[in-house]
Amino acid sequence: MTWINTIAFDDATGRLKKLYQRVKGPDNNVDNIMLAHSLRPHSMEGHMAIYKNVIHHSANKIPKWLLEACGVYVSHLNGCHYCFEHHYAGMQRLLKNDDRSASIRQAIIDDSPQHAFADAELAIMCYVRKLTSNPAQMLEEDVIALKNAGVDDGEILEINQVTSYFAYANRMVLGLGINTDNDIIGLSPNQSDDPDNWNHS
Repeated sequence: MTWINTIAFDDATGRLKKLYQRVKGPDNNVDNIMLAHSLRPHSMEGHMAIYKNVIHHSANKIPKWLLEACGVYVSHLNGCHYCFEHHYAGMQRLLKNDDRSASIRQAIIDDSPQHAFADAELAIMCYVRKLTSNPAQMLEEDVIALKNAGVDDGEILEINQVTSYFAYANRMVLGLGINTDNDIIGLSPNQSDDPDNWNHS
């Protein structure tokens, strides 16, 4: 599951057990990316706080499926199979349109977002691509392009935060050898109105 030791749900005690109770899915399943934090539970707490607030918060205005699509694109660009598959499944579940989901998946794999997105959505994906692949080359003009496409400042912040979160998550996964063994793909914390509810379903 990972290149470092982890503590299983059944073996956890104290603070770690309490955190596992908060993030678990069906049958006490804890995603491997969360298990990888088990030797330092405080880092799991920080990870889940930013993840829940950046992607799964009711104050966001960008549709959650599109935020997930941004994460899928970042993960593809970073070569992170784990996050790509987890968040593609989440996006597909939220979008409720298998044909559109499949076209998005292929466009991302081909690095051709114009084949699945248009207008503001395409502008968002272009921003995501550049920030992921060439962060030091970002210019004010990249934000202006989003505004010209109809994306407001708060929505730009959401896209920026999702892109930045996935850069973190991808590097955690790739740097620790986290895989999908025994994971239930596509679960997410769906109680968006409660920032403290991390339970996965």
